[in-house]
Formats: sequence, C-alpha cells, structure tokens
Amino acid sequence: MSLELLAPAGDLEKLKVGVMYGADAVYLGGENFGLRARAGNFTLEEIKEGVEFAHLRNAKVYVVLNSFLFDNEIQKLPEFVTYLEQMGVDAVIVSDMGVFQTVKSSCNIDIHVSTQASCLNESTVSLWKSLGAKRVILGREVSITEAKKIRQNCGIEVEMFSHGSLCMAYSGHCVISNYTGGRDSNRGGCAHSCRFEYSLDFKNNQKQSKKSFFMSSKDLNGIELVDQFEDASIDSLKIEGRMKTALYLATVVKSYRAAIDSLKTAEGPAPSPQELDHELRSFSHRDYTAGGLSGEFGSESVYDREHGLCGDYMIIGSIKNASAQSGLVLEVRNGLKLGDKIEIMTFKGKNIEIELDQMFDFADVPIESINPNQLLKIPYIEEVNTHNIVRKMGRLS
Repeated sequence: MSLELLAPAGDLEKLKVGVMYGADAVYLGGENFGLRARAGNFTLEEIKEGVEFAHLRNAKVYVVLNSFLFDNEIQKLPEFVTYLEQMGVDAVIVSDMGVFQTVKSSCNIDIHVSTQASCLNESTVSLWKSLGAKRVILGREVSITEAKKIRQNCGIEVEMFSHGSLCMAYSGHCVISNYTGGRDSNRGGCAHSCRFEYSLDFKNNQKQSKKSFFMSSKDLNGIELVDQFEDASIDSLKIEGRMKTALYLATVVKSYRAAIDSLKTAEGPAPSPQELDHELRSFSHRDYTAGGLSGEFGSESVYDREHGLCGDYMIIGSIKNASAQSGLVLEVRNGLKLGDKIEIMTFKGKNIEIELDQMFDFADVPIESINPNQLLKIPYIEEVNTHNIVRKMGRLS
C-alpha cells in the first residue's frame, strides 16, 4: 500500500501547483454542492481541464459534494455527477446520505464519505462500507491509534487530515456562524466565527469581564507523524486549505511529499522531520498542534490571540513560462525592485535563491521595479520550471 498525499485545489492554478509539487490526488469543488462557497471553485470546463492535467501526471481528482442539500437542489445532482463521470473524475466526497444515494443511483463514481459525516468509530465506518462507500474520511477527533484499528477491522480505505486549519466543533458541525452572521457553515457559508474575539462576563464571580479568543484553534501539523500514519496503514493524508495561498500549498505539499518519500527509499540524504517542520513554519500560520492525532484535544490546542501569525516569507508570484529563449516569465503578486532577493521553490530538493540584478517588462525593456499583477521577465535558470512558486522574506502572506 502506498500512502496517498491529497492536496486542496481552490482553483485551476492551485490544482496545477498541487500536482506539480507532488500531490498524488487533489480535491476540488464545483460551483454548487460543496462547503467552500467562497473558494474559487471550478466551472465544468475547468473540471475537465483539471482532470486532464492531473491524469496526464498520474494524479487523481476528487470532487466535493459535501453540502447538506434540500430537495430542489438534490434534483439537479444527477446531471452534474453524470458529467463528472464522463470527465473521468476519480471520486466524489459526500456527507449527506440523500446525496450519497443519489450519486450511487446516478453513476458509478467511487464515493468517499466526508469528515462532515463525523465518522469516529467502527460501527459508523462499517455502515458506510455496507452502503457502498469506497473510503471514509475520519473525523479530526480520531487519533492515529484509533484509526489504525478502524482500518484493520473494517477493511475500507481510511483518510485522515494531517495539516491545516482545525474546527473547534465536531468535524464542522457548528452553528455559531449561523447565529452571528446568518451564514450556514454546513452549506458553504462559514464565517469562521470561532476565530473572533469574544467578551467573557464573570459577573457571577465578581471578576471583571475579559476579552478572549477562547474558541479559536491552532493549526494542525502532523509532519513528524508521517511514519505513524504509514505504520497504521492509513490510505490518504489530507491537507486542508482550498482557500489558502499558492505559497501555502506549494510549501506544505512539497514538505509532506519529501516526508512520505523518505519512508520508501534510502537513496541520498533525506530531510529530517524537524527540517520539514521548520519549512512549514516559513509561511503565515497560527501556532501548530498535533491536535487529536496523538490523543485527545487539550487546552494547548487553543490559539488565544488574533494577531501575531508566525511566518517569514510572503508569496511573490509564480513562473508562467520557463525557456532558454525567452527567459523566466514571472506573474508578480507583490511588488519587486532591483536588488531584491527572491527564492524560487523547485518541485523537489533545494530551492534556488537569487538576487534580482536584471529585470525586464513584457516588452523586454529593462526596469528597476514592478508593481503587483504584472508580468516580469528575468534571466533563464535551467532548474526552474513553469508553475514554480516564488517567495521572498517578508511578513505579507
């Protein structure tokens, strides 16, 4: 069995970044039926292009259908999943039992049960297996030890979250967002109300009221537990973050790819878990926790502040074209000037650090600076490829 690395794809460009940096599979949402209404999401044409891009590189594509639907919405689902099957989508991710049954009766696509279904025990997992599920994505509350027993005793593929934002509720079953903003977290509208600062009233204890972020969780980081996932025969490690930046995606996927590959081969020096953990601290993030992977969540998993996100790098852009004839074409998202030091993130191995001593606009005119949302040309570097992410030291993310 090979441990699958599953990456988020918030839009078509991020799908390509995830695949190129080493993801075995990506998950994405269409314009309906998913839980990330504010993500870029995919049109039907983009799903087709994304599947073709991934399959050419031996990566799989899963489409999320994990929203809870009303009858007028579920009636539209057969046409959509029929299209997904025609496009070669490898699986859909479902939480609603009515959606599950509709998919099953409409096509032959594999069905993965979403973490939104809160699968925490063998009985629940066995039930989903009996209904025809190919894989179950366990709730984030399940430890690796518990997941190992479920995998052994139920005989169904098991997926676990290994990195990214955590929800303070059981696998997303939260209605705080509904109350504070009228946005349904189970239908794609979560306002992340748990991240807000709240006032605690201690009048009954004759203490002054206090402001706190007591419901906000630290970010999950399981990079140092990859060998335990492998030992537990977990089928897939899932990275959270369809709404995160391409810098986040490239860094996390590359790091976990290196960690997983280091379990398979003894060729050459492999980066240590500590080195990879250090890389995962390079971009903007909350403090990290292993969450429930090693046991029950405790008070140490609470992120008790709003500001002060950690991270030393900001995204500069991505390489749109790399050729000896035209040089490197960089789509700039944060401004640059001559003399700046940038770092090009290769797909594998060491990144490439350079100082910008030559810059050209798209008409090949030398320039000294460039603003965001423009194309920049710099001299060709052989090891650089299209879709490489470019970063530089700074506090933007």
